[in-house]
Amino acid sequence: MLGRVANTIYWMNRYLERAENYARFMDVNFNLSLELPSNKEQQWKPLVAITGDWPLYEQLHNEVEKQKVIYFMAFEEQNPNSIYNCIINARENARAIRPEITKEVWEQINALYYLVKADSVKKGHDDKDLRQFFNAIKNGCQLLYGMYDATMSRNDGWNFGKLGQLIERADKTSRVLDVKYHLLLGSVKLVGSSLDLIQWAALLKSVSAYDMYRKKYGKLKSSSIAEFLILDTEFPRSILTCLMRSEQCIARLSGNSFGYRNTAQKRLGALRSQLEYTDIDNIIETGMHEYLDDIQLKLNDISTAIYEAFFSIEPHVK
Repeated sequence: MLGRVANTIYWMNRYLERAENYARFMDVNFNLSLELPSNKEQQWKPLVAITGDWPLYEQLHNEVEKQKVIYFMAFEEQNPNSIYNCIINARENARAIRPEITKEVWEQINALYYLVKADSVKKGHDDKDLRQFFNAIKNGCQLLYGMYDATMSRNDGWNFGKLGQLIERADKTSRVLDVKYHLLLGSVKLVGSSLDLIQWAALLKSVSAYDMYRKKYGKLKSSSIAEFLILDTEFPRSILTCLMRSEQCIARLSGNSFGYRNTAQKRLGALRSQLEYTDIDNIIETGMHEYLDDIQLKLNDISTAIYEAFFSIEPHVK
């Protein structure tokens, strides 16, 4: 497979996963804002911080408001990571590699494209419209994942697509967990309070982990939630599970299941081992923010290594 085609498939899936994550984060935060005391900055600034786009938001807006944050993350054309831009970029990537994907996948990406285009031109969005939009994006992306899995051959293209999806998913899980520790609670006195528990429940729901967490652990406890989202080997959105499945994809692409054949496989295996051979007590002792920040930096390094190993065009040497 050509590196250009592989790169396009990889990023098509990253964009789709990013759009679905943003829709989920905003939907949960929208519901949470109805239950908590009114504090616009405390409720909505963390949502932008999760994405890493807070500096851009500050350039475009001089205050934190619910409608401004939602517009910035959902429809803002100047925000390269908005749902609007993610879906448009995914569709452009899909169009560029149309022969590599199935009719079903192409049609569903088109459906998401027309959905987001139609909503982006509306003059105003009331609460009901926003809820419907978030749900439509989530359901549309999840339907697309099912079509992708059910209709695509397990060839190199499929593995590049899943690799992009899983790297993006691991990154967003680490970010939403990191923000909880630093921005959602205004005081350590609130730890263990009803507000704290509401926020932890919202965090689990934002990554669709609430039901599976309660099934495994029962009681809401911060250390158990962190353990579930970082180290669980069965939940599909935990960081470790994403890394384990990514490693399987890159092993097939590299043609080497033992050891490593390139820097991307080496870095991915090292990060997976780091998580596999630690426990939540060691992570908390190290410092949750520091540990998650290290994971995010290493995920960025892995993404760069994937590009260099599979997508970059080396200059011809005479």
